[in-house]
Amino acid sequence: MKKTKTGIFSGSFNPIHIGHLALANYLCEFEGLDEVWFMVTPHSPFKKQADLWSDELRLQLVQLAIEGYPRFRASDFEFHLPRPSYTVHTLNRLKEVYPEREFQLIIGSDNWKVFDQWFESERIVSENKILVYPRPGFPVDASQLPPNVHLAHSPIFEISSTFIRQALAAGKDVRYFLHPTVYTKIKAIHSANDAM
Repeated sequence: MKKTKTGIFSGSFNPIHIGHLALANYLCEFEGLDEVWFMVTPHSPFKKQADLWSDELRLQLVQLAIEGYPRFRASDFEFHLPRPSYTVHTLNRLKEVYPEREFQLIIGSDNWKVFDQWFESERIVSENKILVYPRPGFPVDASQLPPNVHLAHSPIFEISSTFIRQALAAGKDVRYFLHPTVYTKIKAIHSANDAM
């Protein structure tokens, strides 16, 4: 039986923006993935808690952003794993729970450059497929990649969640950087907070 090719796009999505969505859309339509799961990561020890919106809000915004496109899924899988959540443990657990799927880890070329610093990185590479997407300033030579690692030829989307949070805090109208329902939700939260 053919396994469903499922990309794991892990991130804080703080908030999810059109760069995330366009990249995942490309990977489904042009790189052979059947689905992309947006795996919202719980609070990371490497990020300041104050900068991170709540796990529940970030997940809700992903759910709003992907509604209507059947090949996307919002996942809170890591919310239920021991913390800190290491990628190798997440992938192992996913394979146990969903044996009918072939999971591929989606990472940027910036992360690939430092991948050897990840927890049990060699095991991740030997036991899983990895899809690397290009990030500016971090070129990857496809001929030097291990057999399980594939370089996607996706467009480069230079938008960051940090930029969007700062723009919103400064009162900028950045609606076109976000899915419309996500922008509406964030504006409603800001308005409610301002009214308090």
